Formats: sequence, structure tokens, C-alpha cells
Amino acid sequence: MKKIYKLLTLGICLLGLSVSAQSDEEKAWMFYMTPGEPHKMLAEEAGEWDCEMKFWMAPGAPPQTYKSTAEISMILGGRYQLSDYKGMIMGMPFEGKATLGYDNAEKKYISTWIDNMGTGIMIMKGEMKKGSNVIHFSGEGVDPATGKKIKMREVYTIIDENTRKLEMFDDKTGKEAKTMEIIMKRKV
Repeated sequence: MKKIYKLLTLGICLLGLSVSAQSDEEKAWMFYMTPGEPHKMLAEEAGEWDCEMKFWMAPGAPPQTYKSTAEISMILGGRYQLSDYKGMIMGMPFEGKATLGYDNAEKKYISTWIDNMGTGIMIMKGEMKKGSNVIHFSGEGVDPATGKKIKMREVYTIIDENTRKLEMFDDKTGKEAKTMEIIMKRKV
């Protein structure tokens, strides 16, 4: 009888450890799937925006300026921001889509970009220092002219409640240069 009692006690203890470990895993998954403060910040950008875009085709060259609009919404239960851009660039209709999220496990912002001016998908990861209003992203892409990988970075600045600035840089000339800037103003 004592043996059975000891085995039952051991079994209950092991079951308790298993439930405890499972509980920790469940807590981790709950944290991973639950939108937090970074997601609330992304949700504040929902709405319609007017965008003034500048592109530098070569370092030191004057920028080409274009206008577009962006419709920003939150998707999948407030976990991701979806931006839908439309405008005209070089006399052609322009469409682009961006997703932006904050990965609770990796503790980084992750952005994707696609548009009708290419066939690639740009993926960048970034961080915002506590108390800052700037997200610094980095990634790499392929220069279509050379087929070589290039380092890219973006600086996304929250200027105020109704103004954002996105700057993009790359090193395709061997030295980093600014290639794009978008000033976004919320339509009110």
C-alpha cells in the first residue's frame, strides 16, 4: 500500500510539474499573441494621409518630387498595420503596400514593402529606443541594375500626431546615400 501511495504521490508531483511547464508555455504564447503598447502606437496612425515623396536617383542630384495618398488600417485584431499607397510616379500609376508590426518575442518592429514598380519584397527590422519617437530599421535588398545585394536602412520619425517622416538610405554606390523621403500629413 505504501508503494502505491508513493507512486501516486510521485505521479501527482510529475503531473503538477507538467501542468506548471505547460502553464509557462501558455503564458509565453499569450504574451506573444497579445497586442501591446507598440501596437497601440501603430493603431494611432489609422486613417488617410497625404504624402509628398522625394527620390534621389544619384547622390547629389536634385530630388524628383511626387505626391501620393496612403490609407492606413489595423488588421488581424490590431496586431499589424496595413498601408495602401496610391499616386503617380514618372507619369505612371503607382501602388504600394506596406505591413508593419511589432514582434513581441523578437522585440522588434518588422516591416514589409511591395509595389507595382518592381517584383521584390523588402523586409526590414527595427527598434525604437524607450522614450524616443524614431524607429531605426535596417535590411538589405537587391539592386536591379547590378543584381548585387545592398544594405538599406530607414528612419521613421513621428514628428507629431498628424505628421510622419520616412527616410530611406542605401549603399549601392559604395557609400551610404539618401534615396527617398516621404512626408506624411494626416487628412483631417
